[in-house]
Amino acid sequence: MRGPRTRPRTRPGPLSGRTVVVTGAARGLGAALARELAARHARIALLGLEGDALEQVAATLPTPALALHVDVTDPAALHAAARTVRERLGPPSVVIANAGIAQAGPFHSADPHSWRRVIEVNLTGSALTAHAFLPDLLHTRGYHLQIASLAALGAVPMLSAYCASKAGVEAFTHALRAETAHRGVAVGIAYLNWLDTDMLAEVDTRAALREPRALLPPPARRIRPAAPVAARLADAVEHRRTAVYVPAWTRPAQAGRGLLPPLITRLARARFRRRPPERPIAQTGPLGPGGRAAHHPH
Repeated sequence: MRGPRTRPRTRPGPLSGRTVVVTGAARGLGAALARELAARHARIALLGLEGDALEQVAATLPTPALALHVDVTDPAALHAAARTVRERLGPPSVVIANAGIAQAGPFHSADPHSWRRVIEVNLTGSALTAHAFLPDLLHTRGYHLQIASLAALGAVPMLSAYCASKAGVEAFTHALRAETAHRGVAVGIAYLNWLDTDMLAEVDTRAALREPRALLPPPARRIRPAAPVAARLADAVEHRRTAVYVPAWTRPAQAGRGLLPPLITRLARARFRRRPPERPIAQTGPLGPGGRAAHHPH
């Protein structure tokens, strides 16, 4: 579906004329980011697996845009995409590693291939994205933003692969920042909570999503629209933030993260004990069109 056109700012800002790469840009937060950043006069390279959807998003942008069909777990394809972006739009000043997928369900019944694929896309794909575009960021003294999750701070049951991958990208981001700071590259991480995207379209109907969400306090259960979150992230990009928390109340969770695992375990134990054994929680399989595309990338 073609999204709404975003009205560009009347005055150019820090991103004006800059090339920005967004992975996972075919839908959801990635598409919202592309629109918000283009409204700030950036040139946008949209990377992802859903070619038609990428082209549709690119067609809505008010600035030069390039849609590239790329599997972020394929290093050769990513390096080829980096060359194309460099030639067509100029060397990137910003790279946003947004591509991510999820599946939900008990770990003991998870399909090993599907579980591993979540790690490959979310963690390995993010690292490979950084590797492919790092020469450009070194050249431009640019900014790399890693999209993570509140799951990196406090893992919940039924989402073991997703939580493991987001904890992994957090550690990777810190390591990359420490390696590149002396060369003028800024590296940031975004901790996000539940977003209204295709990935969560079944959040209220699938027990494997509904149950972990029920363990959270009411403010943490709220599902937020993608566009305002994209605006917050675009502000973070303009200011080269080290960390951004959306919503803002997630920042204190960083300080108290050591308390979260035992608390979540206690709540989960009580909740799952009440669940009748004849009603086991089923696997969701890959969530949303993006998740299904990532499991069949070719």
